[in-house]
Amino acid sequence: MVNKVRVYGKAQNRTALGIMHAYMVMYPQATMEDLQKAFPNELNPDSGVKKNFVRAGEKSTDANWDGFFQKEDELLTMGDGSQVAVVKMWTKSSFERLVTHAAQYGIEIAQFEEAEGGGKKGSFRLEYLNGYVPPAPVSQKKGMSWWLWAIIGAIIAGLIIALLCRPKAKAEVVTVTDTVVQTVVDTIYIQQLEKIEDNFNAAEFVKGKADLSEDAKFVLHDLAKLMNQYPELKLRIEGHTSAEGDANFNQKLSEARAQAAVTFLVEHEGIDASRLEAAGYGSNKLKNADDPMAPENRRTEFKII
Repeated sequence: MVNKVRVYGKAQNRTALGIMHAYMVMYPQATMEDLQKAFPNELNPDSGVKKNFVRAGEKSTDANWDGFFQKEDELLTMGDGSQVAVVKMWTKSSFERLVTHAAQYGIEIAQFEEAEGGGKKGSFRLEYLNGYVPPAPVSQKKGMSWWLWAIIGAIIAGLIIALLCRPKAKAEVVTVTDTVVQTVVDTIYIQQLEKIEDNFNAAEFVKGKADLSEDAKFVLHDLAKLMNQYPELKLRIEGHTSAEGDANFNQKLSEARAQAAVTFLVEHEGIDASRLEAAGYGSNKLKNADDPMAPENRRTEFKII
């Protein structure tokens, strides 16, 4: 079977970004030069932008202009460890040209819709088809982000200032250890996890159904990225229902909802099944106990194990 990756997006330019990420998943050894050959500037002639890619942080008019995706999770990581920013500007005709062009690399696009209400506007996610398992990227010893170093630097500076301001009783040697660094990393990790958890818990199910909504799939994609970043993380996915209907049916339905999330993480996001558990609680743990029939009771949640 032909290896394929399907890109789901909620905005045209984000779907274009997803295409580039899909290419790097399939060809993790690619350099920026390979990327430029794969997706030449000629694909995007009518957007007014001369380049489809610039090196992240490059000191040029193009790179500093807000016409490129620059956030950490938007950047492409090349085979040599360098990072590349993708242009944001894609007209309808350029986007259609890009979609047709990407097909030769086994990349296909699902029909996208503009995000509404509480949806994650502008997100994208990837789905691996035909049993495809993407190659593992070569391990690159990557330093921490500049903002993380800035936080650590501020902590160290604070310690030094505090020491200088203390009355001098005797000479002291203060060593800033890896514990300080790890505390900062752990704090940021917990904040990421809590944000994903809030979004995931808010994703409701259709009454009597165990099918994941598109919003739930997008949040699970974010969760998978965090699990890949922290391979020691293990989760229990918990399914819940409202109090409507038969208790036995609700129990089985809650188990099916939890299993649907686990199956998605394993089959579509490549998470090892040994890192996940599924559990159903029927209507025993209502989120809105004042209204047992409320739609917010039809949900899944996850817990760290």
